[in-house]
Amino acid sequence: MLNALEVVTTVIVGLMVGVEFSVAFIMNRILDALPDDSAQLGHAHGGRMLGALMPFWYIGSLVLSAIWAVAGWHNRGAGLVVTAAGLLIVSVVMSMLLLVPINNRNKTWTPDNRPVDWKQQLNRWGRYHYARVAVIIAAFTLLVVALT
Repeated sequence: MLNALEVVTTVIVGLMVGVEFSVAFIMNRILDALPDDSAQLGHAHGGRMLGALMPFWYIGSLVLSAIWAVAGWHNRGAGLVVTAAGLLIVSVVMSMLLLVPINNRNKTWTPDNRPVDWKQQLNRWGRYHYARVAVIIAAFTLLVVALT
C-alpha cells in the first residue's frame, strides 16, 4: 500500500510541476506575444481556469506527501519526503500571500476595466511564479529521490 501511495504522490506532484512549468515558460510567453487585449483576456481566462483547479492540486499534493511521510516514517528516504512536504507548504504559503491576490484581480479584468499597470502586475505574478516553480521542482525531485 505504501508503494502505491509513493507512486501516486510522485505522479500527482510531477504533473503539477509540468503544468506550472508550462504556464511559466510556454503559455505566458504565448499570451504575452498577443496584442494587448487578447493577451490580457487570455491571462484572465487562464487565471479563472487554473485558479479554480490549482488549490486542490497544491493542497492534495501536500496532503499526499504528509501521509507518505507519516506512513513511511521509519523507511529510508523519510527525511526527503518530510522536506518535500515542507517545500510544498512553502509553495502553498507563497501562493496564498503572493500569487492569489494578483490572480484574483487579474481574473476579473477586461480591456474596459483593467488597471493602467496591469502588465506590471502580471510581470510581478510571473516572477513570483518562477520562484514557486523552483520550489515545487525541488519538492518533486526530493520525492523522486525518496523512491530510490
